[in-house]
Amino acid sequence: MQGKERLEMSKGVTYGSYLRLPELLAAQTPQTGEHDELLFVILHQTMELWMKQAIHEIGAAQREVQSGNLVPAYKHLARVSRIQAVMTQAWDILATMTPADYLSFRNLLGTSSGFQSAQFRVLEYKLGIKDPSFLKFHEDGGADRKMLDEALSAPSLYDDVLRQLAGAGFNVPASSYNRASGAPYEPSDAVETAWLAVYRDTTKYWALYQLAEKLIDLDDALLTWRHKHVLTVERIIGRKRGTGGTEGVGYLQQTLTRRAFPEIWSLRTKL
Repeated sequence: MQGKERLEMSKGVTYGSYLRLPELLAAQTPQTGEHDELLFVILHQTMELWMKQAIHEIGAAQREVQSGNLVPAYKHLARVSRIQAVMTQAWDILATMTPADYLSFRNLLGTSSGFQSAQFRVLEYKLGIKDPSFLKFHEDGGADRKMLDEALSAPSLYDDVLRQLAGAGFNVPASSYNRASGAPYEPSDAVETAWLAVYRDTTKYWALYQLAEKLIDLDDALLTWRHKHVLTVERIIGRKRGTGGTEGVGYLQQTLTRRAFPEIWSLRTKL
């Protein structure tokens, strides 16, 4: 499209029409007259929007890494870390809702639960935390299931990074980044040894070193988000079971042990 055509098209664009605010602001439909239900809806919708942007940025970072352009990937990964920080702070807003406030509309949530979020699973899959057990919560043939299947079967960001580490001459086994479709990542002594070499000579391997630090920023931020989630849920519902049938806080606490980039954590002990 030529510049003149773009200018003509833009003349009728307003702030509201560009952002599609009528549709956006009509998407909040609380089911009760309870005051705090609107907060609950808006917070979770906002989380989903930020996850959409994080997935977008991780995809861009993967394309740069796959092309061997490690430095341009830093910007995308740093942006994801900032997004994660905003998402973590959002739990403080939800924590202003008391147990009594939440119980006034909780029964209307039915079996819906945050662990059914397709975008959150895509985010995990793209980082390398692959667990196919969550597929059963999404109907075969549906858009969410297709998105999940694609993310599960595609190489993760960590797979792409390890391929670059191998390409730089490190002894990284192909099995670490070229697994069966959907198979979870298993920590490797050889991968840890490769990262140790990078961290012991940061000047020589500066690009890989900085990339590793950007990765651990993501993992750190994800763990911080999970931890704040646990505290917020316990503050509001205690140890009750989750609406989706999970153990609630007990289930969420189990997720705190997950690491997307395990060797970048473990190498620190051996430096």
